[in-house]
Amino acid sequence: MSFQPFLNNKIPNPNFPSPPLKTWLNSKTSDSFNNMVLAMHLNSMTDPNSKTLIPNFDFTLLLSDEILLKIISKLPNSQFKSNSLVSKRWLNLQGRLIRSLKIFDLNFVLSGRLVYRFPNLTHVDLVPSTFVVYPQKGSVLVSHCVVSMRVDTGWCFGFSEEGKSLLPVEAIDKGLKEVAKGCPNLRKLEVTGGSEEGLVSIGEECVTLMELELHRCNDNVLRGVAACRNLQVVKLIGSVDGFYESVVSDIGLTILAQGCKRLVKLELVGCEGSFDGIKAIGSCCLMLEELVFVDHRMDDGWLAGVSFCENLKTLRFVSCKGIDGNPGLEEHLGFCVALESLHFQKCQLRDKNAMGAVFSVCRAAKEVVLQDCWGLDDGVFRLAVVCRWVKLFDIEGCSLLTTEGLESVIESWNDLECLRVVSCKNIKDSEISPALATLFTTLKELKWRPDTKHLLPSKEVNMGKKGGKFFR
Repeated sequence: MSFQPFLNNKIPNPNFPSPPLKTWLNSKTSDSFNNMVLAMHLNSMTDPNSKTLIPNFDFTLLLSDEILLKIISKLPNSQFKSNSLVSKRWLNLQGRLIRSLKIFDLNFVLSGRLVYRFPNLTHVDLVPSTFVVYPQKGSVLVSHCVVSMRVDTGWCFGFSEEGKSLLPVEAIDKGLKEVAKGCPNLRKLEVTGGSEEGLVSIGEECVTLMELELHRCNDNVLRGVAACRNLQVVKLIGSVDGFYESVVSDIGLTILAQGCKRLVKLELVGCEGSFDGIKAIGSCCLMLEELVFVDHRMDDGWLAGVSFCENLKTLRFVSCKGIDGNPGLEEHLGFCVALESLHFQKCQLRDKNAMGAVFSVCRAAKEVVLQDCWGLDDGVFRLAVVCRWVKLFDIEGCSLLTTEGLESVIESWNDLECLRVVSCKNIKDSEISPALATLFTTLKELKWRPDTKHLLPSKEVNMGKKGGKFFR
């Protein structure tokens, strides 16, 4: 009878109970046990004909969520949609990487799926979801420079003034409350037609909100905007022709100024107001650096309030039918000491009194840009001589300005370094004087294309003839 001792082990006690299976699986050896079971499972899953493994097991289950999330984040954005189709786990992980989202159906927010699918959102655009949804086949897409929506065949301009094309305010407020609860790290929000209650919930829950774009805004809604204390960029859209009519007056601007004192950029689209409202903005928002007016409806004399924005660096006018009907005396206007840029885009610049007042307020500007403006003739442009520290001048699409008018002003700008002249048909190469040609040689940057016809190919193209070129 042979006897083989236990090496380096004690004789087991038969009376000692064995540990439970669940406790043993939760021990340190559970990882190796799982790997062993996995290997046995893969070895048993073989095709009897080809004797090869059947790849029906997700090997990414061996990776933790943190590791797999890092791997997915390194993949290009073009694969985001296909990655979410791999499995539910990949779908959930993919949602964690999404930071910006545009919502087209408000029910997606009200059901709670937005927060569940995308827990780390920092930018939410609710504007498309606040309009009544029409089927694409039976509807018409109406677009504006600031808003677009689908309408039915019975819609006409001005129909939406009563809010019939928008969802009820109560539903929009519920959506804002859901966003406030589920997106505590929200930094940018775009919404249409909310009320004071909905925006107050955003201000209380989303303390990191820094940028807000509010459509169909009015004075009452701005009480809720004032609750967002850390806002730095605000875009208020009051009235849009053919879509909705809302009034933002001095009352709303004063409320905004007293509540959001950290503003850096303010854009007013279709807003009303006067000297008092602009003065309140300048006096309270000491960090304001950029002020934009789009199709404004300001009262006469409002321009004098801009000088109270002591740290203003950029003043921009877009699609304005007029600047200021009665700016008042020049000694009452003041001027912005820190201003650097003055921009006009698609504006009516026929009023000499208004343009003289603007150039006087912005006399410290180092950059002047004029794009596609109407009524800018030599007489209006000569008022810009008061801006003596201009370093960059960019003019495009202003057909009334002549070579003589351009030369009379830029010769007085001794600090001019960059000049860009594009698509100004009354500025001729043949009319360039020797003094202007000498000025061109001293510039650091010159872009001279007043007449763009020379950019067209000189070779004639025969349309419709045999051997010619056809364009579809």
